[in-house]
Amino acid sequence: MRQPRTVSMPAAVQDPQTRANKTVVERIACWSVRHRRAAVLGWLVFVAAAFTVGQLLSGTSAQQYDAGQAGQGERMLDELKVVSAPAESVLIETRGQARALRGDAAAQVRRVTREVAGALAGLPRDARNIQAPYSRQAPYSRGGGAGVSADHLAALVTFQVAGPHARADSTVVADLLTVARIQAEHPGLIVREAGDASTDRVANAMLGHDFRKAEDTSIPLTLVLLLGVFGALVAAGIPVLLAGTAVAAAISLLAIPAQWFPVSSGTSEVVLVIGMAVGVDYSLFYLRREREERAAGHTRGAALRIAASTSGRAIVISGVTVMISLAGLFLSGLDIFTGISAGTIMVVGVTVLGSLTFLPALLSWLGPRADRGHLPWLGRCRTSARSSRLWAGLAQRVVRHPVAWGGIGVIALLALGAPALGMRLGSPAIDLPANLPVVRTLDQIQQQFPGQPAPAEVVLTGTHLQSRAVQQGIAALAARATPGGAIRGPVTSTVVAGGRGIVIHVPLAGDGSSRASYAALQMLRDRVLPATVGRATGVTYAVTGNTAAHRDMDAALHSRTPLVFVVVAGLALLVLMCAFRSIAIPLVSIGLNLLSVGAAYGLVTLIFQDGHLQGPLGFTSYGAIIPWVPLFSFVLLFGLSMDYHVFILSRIRELWSGGMSSTDAVVCGIGRSAGVVTSAAVIMVAVFSIFATLSGIDVKMLGIGLAAAVLIDATVVRGMILPAALAVLGERAWYLPSWLAWLPGERAPVRPGRPQPGRPGRPGRPQPGLVGSALASRAAPAADTAGS
Repeated sequence: MRQPRTVSMPAAVQDPQTRANKTVVERIACWSVRHRRAAVLGWLVFVAAAFTVGQLLSGTSAQQYDAGQAGQGERMLDELKVVSAPAESVLIETRGQARALRGDAAAQVRRVTREVAGALAGLPRDARNIQAPYSRQAPYSRGGGAGVSADHLAALVTFQVAGPHARADSTVVADLLTVARIQAEHPGLIVREAGDASTDRVANAMLGHDFRKAEDTSIPLTLVLLLGVFGALVAAGIPVLLAGTAVAAAISLLAIPAQWFPVSSGTSEVVLVIGMAVGVDYSLFYLRREREERAAGHTRGAALRIAASTSGRAIVISGVTVMISLAGLFLSGLDIFTGISAGTIMVVGVTVLGSLTFLPALLSWLGPRADRGHLPWLGRCRTSARSSRLWAGLAQRVVRHPVAWGGIGVIALLALGAPALGMRLGSPAIDLPANLPVVRTLDQIQQQFPGQPAPAEVVLTGTHLQSRAVQQGIAALAARATPGGAIRGPVTSTVVAGGRGIVIHVPLAGDGSSRASYAALQMLRDRVLPATVGRATGVTYAVTGNTAAHRDMDAALHSRTPLVFVVVAGLALLVLMCAFRSIAIPLVSIGLNLLSVGAAYGLVTLIFQDGHLQGPLGFTSYGAIIPWVPLFSFVLLFGLSMDYHVFILSRIRELWSGGMSSTDAVVCGIGRSAGVVTSAAVIMVAVFSIFATLSGIDVKMLGIGLAAAVLIDATVVRGMILPAALAVLGERAWYLPSWLAWLPGERAPVRPGRPQPGRPGRPGRPQPGLVGSALASRAAPAADTAGS
């Protein structure tokens, strides 16, 4: 269908009032369209400059510390310039068939243990502080002893990886090869190594593989789904181009906040997935509205301006809400969240900037070429946006009986969220798949030598560390160790930093993250240390280590999570009040968000805590949920689910402001926004589902929770609960008290009277382009150039 031509008028003769009525978003879009070459090339230059900055600043990051007393101990070690060398253990154990010959098997274990210790000692640049039984320093004991099981059929050699801590995962390779050689020479025994450095090596390799998998999967998957949405290669590539360049720029620019905030190695993975999700969402909002207005008869320039004033405004509101939600992670006080928060805020901000500048300029530059590469088997209807009969019909039924339909939806989500009431928070001993050799070895070590994998580290500093009182305190601490007690032996101490500090290693009961380990840690901190080394004057101490880090992080999350919830919800309420000039709309949006988040929590609890779907999802349940996942999921979901709420509500408000009744605006708004919301939800669910295919159980939990919440938002909430709530509220949904009139935001235009009613039982249909024509009337004098 040929588009009607509109003769543009020079900027000098345009109505000054037209130019004054433009919003900031419209002005930015108009500038980008008028200077489209500069806007497109400027965006590409910005991405290239971000990459260059990232390369120049890469490799440096602020030190990350754990929460609470564990972080205090890490800071003390950092001030002493002491880096705890990664601890490794070598398990020597008889296999099942050799246990019948107890005497010969024990002798073989003893001989191979000495061989392992000697081989490690021959690697002075790779292993140090070797502790081995059956040596001259630890002679063979008939009753067993340190590093020897009670039946003498298992022994443990411990050592520390030498050299810089930053290169430990590479240095440990020589030790691993040595142990592997001895294992090959003694197939009748189990000779395996595991520890901090070897685990980090496996985890880093797995993380790199997962990041490449997420990167290689998300972009092609998104492109395939977009082909189904637009039916044209060029149009499908536009959202991928925007999202891909925004992610590349944000990941590169992470090097800047890394100078002040700790940025973990997993931040890029989260930024990639979040950036692809919001980038595609925002592009879809813009593209579909632009196509809808062109299908209604507007020129491309006018369609771009209408898209900027409607979808562009919704993108800004959504982006601000997402960034405010993500900023709530800073309130947690946990270093693990700072890098992720900074990175995700950055990628959302960059995506919003690209949506307001690069996207309209690119669409204007491409012109009709944006519809090239049409795939004929997908049908011509995909080149235009149409109202969905399915979703409009469902909304029409809901608004007729809002209490019944809304009640069904609310009850369904409450039932799905019910398992979350029994959610237990806890960390696995190691966040790696249980089928990995290093994990199996750690489990075997834990069974034979409880307490060995996770010793607590007591860091002492002061001016009189060599005093008799300190030495007596250390001796008294060591005397508290018993084989079956909360504190296990051997308790060892090391003088560090030229005598300015002492590090005491205290093995604890349990596996390092169990209740027994936490009880032992509490006993050590509250009772044992004050009664031993704490009696010495002028001495400061702190307990750190893996167990202390897990426990202190749990405590910090428990105390800070309510604050994050309240602040994020309060700020989102304020933003939405300004955006929609209403009290009821923000309250409804926040309530619906909490419902969908609660349902996602229940599903995650049902799957990961209760152990359902372990086979298909490839994980082993440990009976709890990783403590940081609920808080991080809430923050992400609270922001991301606002995408759909803001877009749908903006469309409903637009129709209501144009003269429709509130009920008709709900039905028509949901019908008209159904295509883009459904498409965006399918893509976002698909992208988040990639997390479920990765190796770590924490990212699996995050992926399932995010995908479930988005799916619930786009179906049950969008189709049933939201229209029911708006139908019950009626005209009151858009009410703002006069005492809140000072709030900033775009005021709704004066309604031009009642609309013409439609047929009985069907929404009143406004004249074609009722709202779009009102917006286009301002753009008409310069339709071909989108308004100067």
